[in-house]
Amino acid sequence: MARLTRAEQQVRTRAAVVRAATEEFAEHGYAGAKIDRIADRAELTRGAVYSNFPGKRALYLAVLTELVDAGRAADTAEPPGDPGAALAAFARVWLERLPLAADSAEQGRLQLRSLTDAADDAVRDTLAQTTRLQALLLGLALESTRPPRARRRRRVKQAELALTLLAGAAHLAEIAPGFGDPFAVVQACAGLAAAEPDDDWDPPHLAYAPEAKAEHGAVVQDQEPAEDLISGRPVRLDEDGVVVVLGTGRLSAAEEAVRATDHDQVTVVVTTRDPDERGRLVRLLLADLIGCLRRVFPPESWAGPRLLLDQDGRFAEALGVPEPGDDTEVAVRVAGGVIVSRAEGRGAGHSAASATVPR
Repeated sequence: MARLTRAEQQVRTRAAVVRAATEEFAEHGYAGAKIDRIADRAELTRGAVYSNFPGKRALYLAVLTELVDAGRAADTAEPPGDPGAALAAFARVWLERLPLAADSAEQGRLQLRSLTDAADDAVRDTLAQTTRLQALLLGLALESTRPPRARRRRRVKQAELALTLLAGAAHLAEIAPGFGDPFAVVQACAGLAAAEPDDDWDPPHLAYAPEAKAEHGAVVQDQEPAEDLISGRPVRLDEDGVVVVLGTGRLSAAEEAVRATDHDQVTVVVTTRDPDERGRLVRLLLADLIGCLRRVFPPESWAGPRLLLDQDGRFAEALGVPEPGDDTEVAVRVAGGVIVSRAEGRGAGHSAASATVPR
């Protein structure tokens, strides 16, 4: 039998750790889980666990992400006819994670992707920013379900309300199993489409937004095509359009670039200096939402922004952002494979997307 290469052995070790951790978290929950027991379950040393994951929370997020990826269903084929039908369909898919009465409490927490015990201030900040991005993506999907020639209206507030309702249902399923009627929750979400919340959007104050400055000859570095997380289509950073590099602390700024232009392709690149925790958390939350979206809205019909996760910083570096952090906000306009303008700081996405295209 051929010996495994070092890389193959690392993959095997990591898989064993994740399997053992899944059993441990299901049995003891996040708070009660122990790294020593995970190592024993995997028949590895404690050091082998820490060589793959820096801590218990990073390992927990890896387990939850594996569960999301393993449970991803096939995409839908029929688009919803109106926002009410879309919200009802989205709610039904989202609520499928609710644990059954026969499930144990800890198994239910894994199914719910519960972060109650794993959250600290840093996690809560990333949760808040990522949830804003989730609401934007759901809102844009809802905006696409309108009759021909009908006026397009912003539906992000409706998406925020739907996510609030669904998150509340999930939390109650965790702490009070069996409470509530999922069918009533679906009907309530559908009714949000007729609500008229204050849904105006204001661009960043022009006095504070940075100016998009022209650049000359800054070529986008060669990159292999990446996969758009939403549509699954290939993405090249040297294609014409606006690319916004956002740290995990600035994800709410994605809408500023999207709303600032009606004709440019917008690509949002999410970056972080903490790929093991913040990066995994963002990937978990976005994969969870996008998995639901793709079962309700055909991915090939998605006309919103493209979304890339930049775990190792290579996308940011290709755009001339060599040291991105969690507070990064840099936007560039690309034309003919060349960066023709750039803006940095809060409001950069809006400035780059709304500025006149340099000749």
